[in-house]
Amino acid sequence: MPWTATGRVRRPFFRSLCLSPCNAPRIAPAFRWLLACLALSFGLAWAQVAVPPLQSRVTDLTGTLNEATRAALESRLRELEQAKGSQLAVLLVPTTQPESIEQFGLRVAETWKLGRKGVDDGVLLLVAKDDRALRIEVGYGLEGAIPDAVAKRVIEEIIVPRFREGDFSGGVEAGARALARLIEGEALPPARGADAGVSGEDALSLAMMFIFVVGGILRAVFGALVGAAVAGGVAFLGAWWLLGSLGVGAVVGLLVFVLTLIGISNIIGVGGGRGGGRSGGFGGGGGGFGGGGASGRW
Repeated sequence: MPWTATGRVRRPFFRSLCLSPCNAPRIAPAFRWLLACLALSFGLAWAQVAVPPLQSRVTDLTGTLNEATRAALESRLRELEQAKGSQLAVLLVPTTQPESIEQFGLRVAETWKLGRKGVDDGVLLLVAKDDRALRIEVGYGLEGAIPDAVAKRVIEEIIVPRFREGDFSGGVEAGARALARLIEGEALPPARGADAGVSGEDALSLAMMFIFVVGGILRAVFGALVGAAVAGGVAFLGAWWLLGSLGVGAVVGLLVFVLTLIGISNIIGVGGGRGGGRSGGFGGGGGGFGGGGASGRW
């Protein structure tokens, strides 16, 4: 038994951690807190809405869509996949709680692995009817065809007005068909009230697109500062000419300059996670989703 300089017996450290009548009152509350936290974690995980198996292109767990609408949508989305290879799925659920619709939508998209492997050209149209919320989740491979601002327009101009009138079948069908046309390369008609100006989302989307296409090249050729200055100037002039707004052009130019100077890869990172497996007869092994798309309410 080891002795200290004062002649007292030194207890091994691990023995001081053992339960005894003296230290049990101090350890028991902490142990109870640990058990409570674990139980809460398991409870939250258990309470998550289960992702349904992917067995068709249209999955309605709310009984909202009539058979004619469901069959017509199924046929249209099958034609889209045969023509373009891209996969568009529709899911209606009562609620996504306790998750937000964004969290649940990303979990569904990655679990279902929509799109082709290596292309990640999948899209999910998700409606949480009781939550009065909807989400368009866009895979990496289609973020050029369906930018966030365009997905937002599909929600606000095509789907939500019909939902507010109680026409859920019509809203889902019109929204899915609009997304299919975008995947096929057909642009949306001009926004209503276009003379009111360009939204901040449009300006940001334009700036990010310019950075990816041109900013990185200029930065590599001329260096960070000069490349960023050239990219910002060209973006300013281009946005001013295309959008007809000096203010929007200045915003786009400044964004391009700053983000090109810093390096876009240092801000958003490169690549993204991949989802898990799938079940059912539809899906292509894609699953590359990084939160692109838009959400809305009615």
